[in-house]
Amino acid sequence: MSSRKKFLLVDAHALIYRAYYGIPNLTDPNGRLVNAVYGFSKMVLAAVSYFEPEYAAVCFDHPKPTFRHKKFDGYKAQRAKMPDDLIPQIQLVKDVVQALGIPKFEIEGFEADDLIGTVNRKVEHLDRELLTIIVTGDQDSFQLVDNDTHIWMPARGKQKGDIEYDAALVEKKLGIKPLQVIDLKALMGDTSDNIPGVKGVGPKTAANLIQKFGTVEKIYDFLAKQPVGDELIKGALLPKLLEGKEAAFMSKELATIECKAPIDFDLENCRLTSYDKNQVIKIFMDLGFKSLVSSLPKDAFETSVQEALF
Repeated sequence: MSSRKKFLLVDAHALIYRAYYGIPNLTDPNGRLVNAVYGFSKMVLAAVSYFEPEYAAVCFDHPKPTFRHKKFDGYKAQRAKMPDDLIPQIQLVKDVVQALGIPKFEIEGFEADDLIGTVNRKVEHLDRELLTIIVTGDQDSFQLVDNDTHIWMPARGKQKGDIEYDAALVEKKLGIKPLQVIDLKALMGDTSDNIPGVKGVGPKTAANLIQKFGTVEKIYDFLAKQPVGDELIKGALLPKLLEGKEAAFMSKELATIECKAPIDFDLENCRLTSYDKNQVIKIFMDLGFKSLVSSLPKDAFETSVQEALF
């Protein structure tokens, strides 16, 4: 793990859904389902304990449609609506975040990914010494990974342990550089977000094309100049790319995280200094999360006592 100061940036809905489907049938003393709140809280506290960040923020998806829906009516059209027993848990998660003293961002018209990208860009400009750790379960954020930004994915399913992705690990996993994730999706599409991509082009072909040409733009620049009889791209792939040009460029737009969302951001407001530990303990006890109390970071009083003793 890097010794640099850390900014912890949490993708709320990615963790909420991961917890909801990964921890079934967990209810509070009143019988309410609270599996998503528990899982989210556990993952965030684990990240805080592991990275000991100086700053943190949590980004939420807004329930209203985003600018991507205006570009493409079918964007995320196949997604099922949020389960009824998950809806009330969203506010409980926000209550936990507020009690922990962590700022949250949520803006109509933008997804959490866009807010994460925007905050990350602002942090890079404000303090080059900071390493941003994005806590998520969504590979879309791989496109943000560079020397100043890593992705931390909490363990799930068959994954053995939490994984921290730097640029080298992203490239090892996908065979392309982090920023090329948007070009990969432009060609192969993304069924989870209903991004169409180029019809008939799968992950392996898309990765090979990106490895060879670098970007979607360079692929189509080449096709426009490709000499007849000297075809580097030929066979069935050629007509697929030519027919899918418009879809490819639209898909790249949809897959690109917006890093200029209208956020009122103050780095100092994100500093983790103190929080109302008693309030968090009360929330956890009311929800039946007694096991999480020991995971809470020390508050200002506990820290001052420890410093006085040692």
